[in-house]
Amino acid sequence: MILETIVTTTNPKGDPHIAPMGIHTYEDQWIILPFRPSRTLDNILATGFAIINATDDVRIFAGCLTDKRDWPLVPADTIPGVRLRNTLSHYELALNRVEEDATRPKLFCRCIRQATHSPFKGFNRAQCAVLEAAILVSRLDRLPWEKITREIAYLEIAINKTAGPGEQEAWGWLMEKINRYQKEQAIS
Repeated sequence: MILETIVTTTNPKGDPHIAPMGIHTYEDQWIILPFRPSRTLDNILATGFAIINATDDVRIFAGCLTDKRDWPLVPADTIPGVRLRNTLSHYELALNRVEEDATRPKLFCRCIRQATHSPFKGFNRAQCAVLEAAILVSRLDRLPWEKITREIAYLEIAINKTAGPGEQEAWGWLMEKINRYQKEQAIS
């Protein structure tokens, strides 16, 4: 199973990094698969720790992909690092082992602390649409343009029908990024 989460890490000096990432779970293992190069990968390898944040605020996913990374953070409970202040729950992970790969190594982690901060009330369709659009934005340089435009047109239906202010804001950020990318590609 893959869970769409926000991963927070720090470098050895304590500088935080926030990244949206699909985390694989298998039995009691948490498997993080960052692409090379990646600040998340560098931080986990250097410190041995990561924090998984479960949030329903899709602006954070969209913001990380559109250079809006200034989200409130607080110290983790038991490991060196930080978590999102306004997360529903978080999981503090310690790195167990690394399965090397030239493109995308597998980082096998174990959870050493988990905490719930707020109840999960469920997703609306617009939140799911923003998550899917964020994944498309993260792959603009790898996907055919026709696929991107076709999927965005479909996802926009959910935005128009069910989005609240947060989802509309996140969607706007992602559409600005897609439009900029399209213009840059037309120029080059």
